[in-house]
Amino acid sequence: MDQVQRLIETYRCLPSPVDAEGSSRFAIITELGRHVGDPRVVDLYVSVIADPQEYDLARIECIKVLGLRPPDAHADRQRVGRAIAQTLWPDEDYLVRQYAAMSLGAYAEDDDVFEALATALTHDDDIDVRHNALESIREAGPDDRGLALLRRMVDDPELGSAAKHTLQDWAAGVGDGTRADRPGR
Repeated sequence: MDQVQRLIETYRCLPSPVDAEGSSRFAIITELGRHVGDPRVVDLYVSVIADPQEYDLARIECIKVLGLRPPDAHADRQRVGRAIAQTLWPDEDYLVRQYAAMSLGAYAEDDDVFEALATALTHDDDIDVRHNALESIREAGPDDRGLALLRRMVDDPELGSAAKHTLQDWAAGVGDGTRADRPGR
């Protein structure tokens, strides 16, 4: 049994995530982040993200890692993106939703993910979720869907200015969806 398998099995053997073992769960998830290229880690991360009963900080860490290092395989990207997008629903923890919204830019080519981002951008009660959804759409870069959505957003009292600036940047060739456009990435 290799180190990744040992960590995964240790994680699965820990008691319920709602008890005092939350910090242990988080530590294992963090350690597994070094091995995110391993499909077993992606599988575990998707299951953690998808489980609303899971320790919130473990879910957030999985979302952050997969937002920064999306899988290369199309099927895995789609599965990961959709799992993260499912956490945008209002009955989820607000921090999980905020991190999900900021991590979906790399997955926005998927129609389901884009629709979840569009819904969060236009209807979420949490302004931070809305800002993060806008940033993910910006990261995804200009396409017909993103352009149409942001054109509708320019009159939004809270995000209209940011939508307008994004449209202007895209027209100037800035913020075209490459990670090089984003500081710290």
